[in-house]
Amino acid sequence: MESATLSLEPAGRSLWDEPLRIAVHRLAPRQPVTLRAALRDEKGALFRAHARYRADAAGRLDLQRAPALGGSFAGLEPMGLLWAMQPDRPFWRLLKRDVQTPFVVELEVLDGHEPDQGKLLASAVHERHFLAPGVRRVPVREGRVRATLFLPPEPGPFPGIVDLFGVGGGLLEYRASLLAGKGFAVMALAYYNYDDLPKSVEAMHLEYFEEAVNYLLSHPEVKGPGIGLLGTSKGGELVLAMASFLKGISAAVIVNGSVAAVGGTIYYKDESVPPVTAMRNRVKMTKDGIMDIVDALKSPLEEPKSFIPVERSDATFLFLVGQDDHNWQSEFYASEASKRLQAHGKQKPQVICYPEAGHYIEVPYFPLCKAALHNLVGAPILYGGEPRAHAMAQVDVWMQLQAFFHKTLGGKESGVSS
Repeated sequence: MESATLSLEPAGRSLWDEPLRIAVHRLAPRQPVTLRAALRDEKGALFRAHARYRADAAGRLDLQRAPALGGSFAGLEPMGLLWAMQPDRPFWRLLKRDVQTPFVVELEVLDGHEPDQGKLLASAVHERHFLAPGVRRVPVREGRVRATLFLPPEPGPFPGIVDLFGVGGGLLEYRASLLAGKGFAVMALAYYNYDDLPKSVEAMHLEYFEEAVNYLLSHPEVKGPGIGLLGTSKGGELVLAMASFLKGISAAVIVNGSVAAVGGTIYYKDESVPPVTAMRNRVKMTKDGIMDIVDALKSPLEEPKSFIPVERSDATFLFLVGQDDHNWQSEFYASEASKRLQAHGKQKPQVICYPEAGHYIEVPYFPLCKAALHNLVGAPILYGGEPRAHAMAQVDVWMQLQAFFHKTLGGKESGVSS
């Protein structure tokens, strides 16, 4: 018989980007306990975290008030049991591939401070969802475009956003689906390694992305005159290229993106941006035998033809930078893009830097992916980031990009403070 009770607010289910209030009742005064959290991803990989706590004098434990005394994290971290999760497989990144199903989080309270030995006192199962109630998911196969459009529940029109991820390829929808719950029409766009799209990034033709932009702009539930772009990593590089060459782009958010073409040529009509040279001799190895490629690309200042001509764009830019990004020189790239825009009389972009945040800045509460297999490199590489600082950055980035898009594209604020 379980003596203690574990309470969660919201109870039963919540959206992945919502904070979760975790509390334990009916413990003994000052009782030492360990809390464990676990989830399995869609490929069966187990992610886990644990933390040691002590109940208060009344036998209560509220993670919003009680600091963790150690474990996967320490200190006052109400959401630490989620963001501190680590995979049981090395170099494994948490991804949500089917947004129509939740991640199921199992929580346990154990007696004492031994995470694997204490008696089970209470447990709960909680569903973390990626589709807010009423958000509409519309698969898009229009011309060459392979995408999924997410529309908010109420009648539009809404500000439109195209959302792009990095070199993992495929079609990732979890950021777009959550963002649609905030009042945006968001198109998660695949661009390679999906369906009948190209199998590599050696040649990126912007006509494909133009087709996607035009589809979104002509959609009856999307508000004009322009749309927004959101891209991470390789997606950030492509967002810069789209904003530089294509019409109809009002705003662009680049999360740890490159200002140069990387790994392949970007084409548009009769113009091309060749890739910056990769320097194998500049790759370092960490003491754990992981490749650190942060210095492996030649500076676009040395190879100006590989610099995306961002000065052509009239969009408003927001650069979000993890200062511990080991994929490439994100902070330097944002600074160079800013200089180039201002030198050509364009609006100064907003650049926000996050100390100790790594490359993969995700939606809030995703665990840090510090090292993982890189599709183009073909080996595990270091992505950087310190778990707590990275987790805080993800929460702030989520608020910043929503506020930025509401300001630049208009639309109804949906519980977003700017």
